Amino acid sequence: MAQVISNVAKSYGYNQESVSSITATTMVFLGAFLTGIGIYDRIGRFAGAGSIVPITGFANSMVSPAMEFKREGFVFGVGAKMFVLAGPVLVYGISTSIVIGIIHYLIGK
Repeated sequence: MAQVISNVAKSYGYNQESVSSITATTMVFLGAFLTGIGIYDRIGRFAGAGSIVPITGFANSMVSPAMEFKREGFVFGVGAKMFVLAGPVLVYGISTSIVIGIIHYLIGK
């Protein structure tokens, strides 16, 4: 699916950096959207581990807890539970990128 999106973006004349951004954004949106309407889990049962590739799996991991608690309302249900799993992923991802950036900066000198 990502290759199709990439090819379509290239056919519109976007450069490689823009194509990468468009593809990533679209895949995150599709992962979240398909989770929201209940289709992503069926895809996961069919595709197995192939459905948890990092970008769509991350979107699924953010939306799934929110969907479970939507009855509690948008603030205390969806808003509060959306980052139950994604919060630690974001914290450790950002922290790791900072450490790697510092190492890259120090080695580059």
